[in-house]
Amino acid sequence: MSTPIAPSPVHDRLAEVLRLRHVEGLSVRAICRRLGISRKTARRLLGVTPPAPPGTGSAHRVSVLDAYLPKIRELIERTPEMTAPAMLERLRPLGYTGAVSVLRDRMRALRPRPVHEAFLTLKFEPGEAVQVDWADFGFALPGCPRRVSAFVMAMCHSRMLYIEFTLSQRTGTFLRCMERALRFFGGTTAVDIFDNMKTVVLEHTQRRVVFNSTFLEYARSRGFAVRACNVARGNEKGRVERPIGFVRSRFWPGRRFRDLADLNLQACAWRDDHANGRVHEVTGRVPALVFEHEERAALKPVPSRPFDADDMDTATVTKMFRVPFDRNHYSVSWRLVGQIVTVRADDSHVRIYLGTKQIASHERRWGVHEDRELPEHRQGLLDHKPRANAGALPPALVDLGEIGDAYFKTLAAGSRSIRRESERLVFLSELFGSAETRSAVDEVMRTGHVGAEYVEYVLRHKRRLVPAHPALRLGDAEIDALALREPDLSIYDRLPESLTRDPGEPPHRESRSQGELK
Repeated sequence: MSTPIAPSPVHDRLAEVLRLRHVEGLSVRAICRRLGISRKTARRLLGVTPPAPPGTGSAHRVSVLDAYLPKIRELIERTPEMTAPAMLERLRPLGYTGAVSVLRDRMRALRPRPVHEAFLTLKFEPGEAVQVDWADFGFALPGCPRRVSAFVMAMCHSRMLYIEFTLSQRTGTFLRCMERALRFFGGTTAVDIFDNMKTVVLEHTQRRVVFNSTFLEYARSRGFAVRACNVARGNEKGRVERPIGFVRSRFWPGRRFRDLADLNLQACAWRDDHANGRVHEVTGRVPALVFEHEERAALKPVPSRPFDADDMDTATVTKMFRVPFDRNHYSVSWRLVGQIVTVRADDSHVRIYLGTKQIASHERRWGVHEDRELPEHRQGLLDHKPRANAGALPPALVDLGEIGDAYFKTLAAGSRSIRRESERLVFLSELFGSAETRSAVDEVMRTGHVGAEYVEYVLRHKRRLVPAHPALRLGDAEIDALALREPDLSIYDRLPESLTRDPGEPPHRESRSQGELK
């Protein structure tokens, strides 16, 4: 056996392999032993295709799908988005017995490939346009059952960004965000570009665009034109889509916040310190600097006249004297049950009007199914219907605690006089003390009875307690704290009899006494 020769340069090796193969007639295996190379390398140099495994060939394999290919092509051509399970349902009645995986592979090969569309880069002059959109961030606030939304506005030329998080996308909230954004930029552009949000666009078809009349009035008052992007054309609002993705990837991950105010505080700091101060990935320039030196001067000033940006709704006062608004309930006077009222709300307060008169004002709640009741509204109904508070523990008997609450709830279900029972129990509490009275009430209830006479029987006769009259309390801490010493009555024993006589004695007794004294 000859010894392998040392490897030569690439061209020399190729020449040697060709010589051994075509001159000496060696096999591939013999060439590998002679040169010390692998079979794969030898075949590559010779341009030889490895032999196919036994039993394989170029003949087309018969598939169970072959008989159904015309039908599959017809359905795909008619409905390109049809899925493999839907296609399987249509082939089963025709006799197809194969699996869905084989069908899915064949449909993938037959389905027409989408044509990738090319887009032009849009160019905007300073102050020409701004783009606005909402972004949803889910249930992100601890303990808050409302979804968090981000209002994002981006200047098309400088890429300057404004962001604010809210718990609503209602028209009023949207307009208040718009107003704060315009004040942040210090002016308005010639045109504002929006996605097809309902607060801006009511209907958008190929033939026409129907804008929200309230928003058009706002745009007129602030002096800018409104443009809606075409449906499903995200490339037309790329100036704001990219910042939304930037917020999701850079600001949002790993954030912790207590409430909405804390979230917006962190968002403002991130917006000013990082988002607007970084070198933009597309323009290669700092948005804040471009805005300050090129775009700010091109903006139109924001008119100083205010615009009504309240959330507005009409509602009917329920029989529980409540007004439903934004998934919560707010109280009004019981006298307004059945009346139709107007609700106006901003970020912090809910105001309710009957006609032009304000009848209630509440702090706005951002939970769900919360109930806000003003004490005067409840007290007004109690004054009108005293029986409505019959089951409540009277203020003078608060020391009876939970036992007293249970006693009066049971008492209210019967026909006894609540007023008389309250007076008698207050009297017993003053005579025997709240602790003993509470214990006696509990004992009476355990026997299945209610009534002040039963409680008095337990205190006076069963326990044989002696009343202890408490000190009189006037409700003034300064007066109630006064303490006087007991008077010394012995001085009356040392006074002359004439000074201590009974004024009602007959005069003759008085004369005789005076004579005796002489």
